[in-house]
Amino acid sequence: MTSSLRRRVGVPAVALAVVGALTTLPAAQSAVAAPPAEFTPVTASYGAPHGSSVVKGQILSYNDFHGAIDPPTGSGAVVNAGGTSTPAGGVEYLATYLKKLRAEAKKEGRETITAGAGDLIGASPLVSAAFHDEPTIELMNTIGLQVSSVGNHEFDEGVDELIRIQRGGCHPVDGCQDGDPYRGAKFSYLAANTINNKTGLPILPPIEIKYVGGVPVGFIGLTLEGTAGIVNPAGIKNVHFTDEIVTANKWSNILKLFGVKAQVLLLHEGGAQGSATPTPGVSDCVNFSGPVVDIVKGLNPEIGLVVSGHTHRFYSCKLPDKAGRDTVVTSAGTNGQLVTDIDYSLDKRTGKFAEITAKNVIVENGVSDGNGGWKKDAAGVYLKNPDTVDAAAKKVADKYRVAVAPLANKIIGTISGDIVRTNTAAGESPLGDVIADAQLAYTTSAGAQIALMNPGGIRADFDADQSSGGEGYGQVTYGEAFTVQPFNNLVATEPLTGAQLKDVLEQQFAGYAGQTTTKILQVSAGFTYTWSASAALGSRVSNLALNGTPIDPAATYQVTMNNFLAAGGDGFTKFVVDPAKVVTAPGFDIDALTAYLATGTISPGPANRISTTS
Repeated sequence: MTSSLRRRVGVPAVALAVVGALTTLPAAQSAVAAPPAEFTPVTASYGAPHGSSVVKGQILSYNDFHGAIDPPTGSGAVVNAGGTSTPAGGVEYLATYLKKLRAEAKKEGRETITAGAGDLIGASPLVSAAFHDEPTIELMNTIGLQVSSVGNHEFDEGVDELIRIQRGGCHPVDGCQDGDPYRGAKFSYLAANTINNKTGLPILPPIEIKYVGGVPVGFIGLTLEGTAGIVNPAGIKNVHFTDEIVTANKWSNILKLFGVKAQVLLLHEGGAQGSATPTPGVSDCVNFSGPVVDIVKGLNPEIGLVVSGHTHRFYSCKLPDKAGRDTVVTSAGTNGQLVTDIDYSLDKRTGKFAEITAKNVIVENGVSDGNGGWKKDAAGVYLKNPDTVDAAAKKVADKYRVAVAPLANKIIGTISGDIVRTNTAAGESPLGDVIADAQLAYTTSAGAQIALMNPGGIRADFDADQSSGGEGYGQVTYGEAFTVQPFNNLVATEPLTGAQLKDVLEQQFAGYAGQTTTKILQVSAGFTYTWSASAALGSRVSNLALNGTPIDPAATYQVTMNNFLAAGGDGFTKFVVDPAKVVTAPGFDIDALTAYLATGTISPGPANRISTTS
């Protein structure tokens, strides 16, 4: 383990680009169940092409990879759809499926473009995060990604770091940790609505043009307009994020001026099904809602396809654009567990889409039991299929797995059983309790009395059965802890009056003091309160108490949170009271968690500190 790697796990987290543009799975993988009904393709047709001259193409897309080089584990190991659970994910398997789908398209005379919709990096497991996500970018190059929008997590380490990730060069602090030069992304990150405050231009190219059979296809890349509210403000102080509809149509019109009439929007924003059976993740858009619906309603009709992300759902459906015409809208879930296979035809005379068909494909990594299920080992963990491993991707991934293994596999503590981030009706989770308790314990020397944790910073469950390095039941490794809390935030303590503390909690609810979405903060032991969904904004929180004593609005309390929240992240501007009085603890939030896990066997939090009434 190099000294720079040890240091890394403690480091906090335009012009037009005009670019001109194998195998099947082994027989051992063929004996699997048919895809569930939710994966039925969706098709949009735009009238008969003029004459018979059409060009066929394919787009393979995915989103929200989040550095998931290794197959997901625990409850996230499977894709649930059609009443079945299918083990999926892992970059070696993603590479295999991309090759398989490309080969199928080639047989049909289709040229393939591989595209992403943001959050390829950030909130990553240790094998990628320890190297500033360079491993993920190297693997995206290996598996043939060509173009992607940026997402909010591309900004986790700030704008300058994102530009380095795109262009290459050693990290300014840690250098090139693996001994090789970092050459940057071979694919293009598009950032049409991330605008440099000084120049008024996008920080990276806004669009890219690919040629398919001589016909141009334009790609526009956007992150969500609300990115500024969910990333560390310090890293984006010199940029702002513009409206998705206005920006998409602006660049759509520019593409039209260049004669590009078949357009694809890569959008790091999405939606979700209103009801999902049997579990969240059905692929259609029944009772569908979310920002992407209204965004599509405002788009130019030339944008026939929207590849979306951010919500971690998977879907392929049709939504109306501003002319009432069908737009195909897709998302491939998260962690590389699915690929969206999009076939399309272009009218060679008009240059427009003639037809678009999309379906999601599960990136299976398991071994079939021959009965529609999947084999498991003695501990109940799904077996991985060596026949569907891509050798080139595995070689790159293994280089980083070996480098990080001594740190990742170090046992740091024990849990009594699974500790999950599933919320109660009040918005509290057992894992949220544990993390808040850990941060409170870490800052008692600063006089801390209460700790608050943002739920979006909790990225995975603790699975007692997980054995990343051969450890026993309930033993937790550093790598597992880092996967739960991967942001390397600082731990800060600041004085708040009781009235200011209540105001912070009122800002948990969308619509109050500029808050855009409801986010219930996780709370440490001894602090309790009640909230009412029916009460007026600004008056929803009541019965605040610390160790049974009511919170005094005029008294001052020492409150701990991460520096992301202390700077107003996640829309919590009410935390920003007097930055000069904020005290920062040594180390990072992951250090607080590992120190707490080392104190003895940790049980799930009680999830009874927050109560709610109608």
